[in-house]
Amino acid sequence: MRRFPAFDELIASAALALMTLIPLVEIALRPLHGKGIDNAPLLVQHLGLVLAMFGGVLAERGGHLTALGNGLANARQPALRAASAVFAKGSAAILCGMLAAASWRFVASELDAGRELAYGLPVWWVQALMPAGFLILGARLGSRCSAHPIARFLLGLALTGAGFLFAHHFDGSTLPVLPFAVGLLAALLAGAPIFAVLGGLALALFWSEGQPLASVPLSHYQITVNPSLPALPLFTLAGLVFARSGAARRLGTLFTACFGGGSTGTAIAAALLCSFFTAFTGGSGVTILALGGLLLPLLKDAGFPERKGISLVTSASALGVLLAPSVPLIMYAIIARVPINTMFLAGLVPALVMVVFLLIVGGYLRRGDVTAPQVERPKADLRVALGAAWAARWEILAPVVAIGSLVSGLATPTESAALTAAYAILTQAIAHRELDFAVLRRCLADCAQVIGGVMLILGMALGLTNYLVDAGIPDAAVEWVQATLPNKFAFLVALNVFLFLAGALMEIYAAIVVLVPLLLPVALSYGIDPVHFGVIFLAVMEMGFLCPPAGMNIFFASAMFAKPIREVAVSVLPALLAIFLGALAISWIPELATGLPTLLGR
Repeated sequence: MRRFPAFDELIASAALALMTLIPLVEIALRPLHGKGIDNAPLLVQHLGLVLAMFGGVLAERGGHLTALGNGLANARQPALRAASAVFAKGSAAILCGMLAAASWRFVASELDAGRELAYGLPVWWVQALMPAGFLILGARLGSRCSAHPIARFLLGLALTGAGFLFAHHFDGSTLPVLPFAVGLLAALLAGAPIFAVLGGLALALFWSEGQPLASVPLSHYQITVNPSLPALPLFTLAGLVFARSGAARRLGTLFTACFGGGSTGTAIAAALLCSFFTAFTGGSGVTILALGGLLLPLLKDAGFPERKGISLVTSASALGVLLAPSVPLIMYAIIARVPINTMFLAGLVPALVMVVFLLIVGGYLRRGDVTAPQVERPKADLRVALGAAWAARWEILAPVVAIGSLVSGLATPTESAALTAAYAILTQAIAHRELDFAVLRRCLADCAQVIGGVMLILGMALGLTNYLVDAGIPDAAVEWVQATLPNKFAFLVALNVFLFLAGALMEIYAAIVVLVPLLLPVALSYGIDPVHFGVIFLAVMEMGFLCPPAGMNIFFASAMFAKPIREVAVSVLPALLAIFLGALAISWIPELATGLPTLLGR
């Protein structure tokens, strides 16, 4: 890492740090002065927009903008690979220019409103970061089309400028959607970033109706300043801090002491530990990177073949999506307008059900494939477990801070997330002395990259969704599905199959924003509770982590364990069946999801 951070890392990390500090200052000042910082919630929400744009720029610099696989970039012919990369980056640059023009139109419409955030800061100053961010993204993507320095600069400027001028000139015009759709599909298959393709499709659909293009950046602005959205980066930051410190080792020791070091105990400990970590880190790929090097040797020592051990770590790392404070769980609550604390409670029992299905149906508890342990493995020991629990006491208390402060009503979702992030930083820096400034800087930068890329996808996907809702697609879907599927159970089976296919093809955050507004009205028409539907949706989407081309766990595991992607993909097939059957069980027994919130009155 460079000694001095680049401007995108500096701005994104500063925004994330302020998102953590402002709610904490607000909590401290309220009891002392009766009020806190002026418009503190609005400030934090608009810092989310700063994080989205410059985190996205940082993600592009690091090569972490999500694409639908590498597409034609994996072709065997060098010429085809090179042409595919140029087409993907060039198309994305043009699309970013279009999005910048649309964003500037949105900002221009806000100039006359004269709204202020706090302390005289005009709202449009922050909103102006949208066109600026898209212009920087476009210039960088365009510059990737050549290796020559001067050509890089000229291409970045020309491609982004062409997109900007095209959108500016034809804004309000009516253009045919088919040429756009064909070009966008080609760009997607070539490896263009998903956010650019989604944004381009939203622009094309609004163009086809002759509607103003500012509707797309308006959607991006609305989702990035959503009151609950700051919880996403703050919980993710907490998880990354734990992942970068010795928390994984301490928790691994605790789980092994609780369940023993034999094949059964190690399998249970690995599944639970991976699920717990994924809930906090917000991405199962991070769990594989943080725990893979720790758990695979333990599994091999317990007698598991290497391939089966890789399969367990890869598949179990997908199961934390239903556990609080998972990012997709919060995201669903925001999109479906369900209380976040209700979803936190609703996901607990189904998450344990999915772990049980994975271990039993997936065959990880079968002794037939397990050889004699390579070394003497300790049995479960209460005294050792108590000692390990004391060593990991700060990590054990993290869910209490995260969930307890929220469910008890003592803190808003944003304040709860800020408390959790601060708790993670302080405990790892002071109690364990494992977090210095360099590691914290890396955590801030990594979190900004992950969340910036996700927020770009969310904003563009919401623009597409808003068009579909305005076009009456959800109502048409309700009528068609009710005429096709005669009863609730037939719908549930069809829903599980459809979501499985969608999870394999779509990034989970885009799927939540695009599909939930379309499918939730259909589910409600069959009498399915929105909380139950959310748990079903996320449970099936867990399979998407294990299915190419969008199954990122496969790629992370391949890189982590130095194994071919095909070998990892084949190894998780039993886990896919187990997760699918677990999702069906959750679908047919709604009390698994709704029982705990009902019992606690949430």
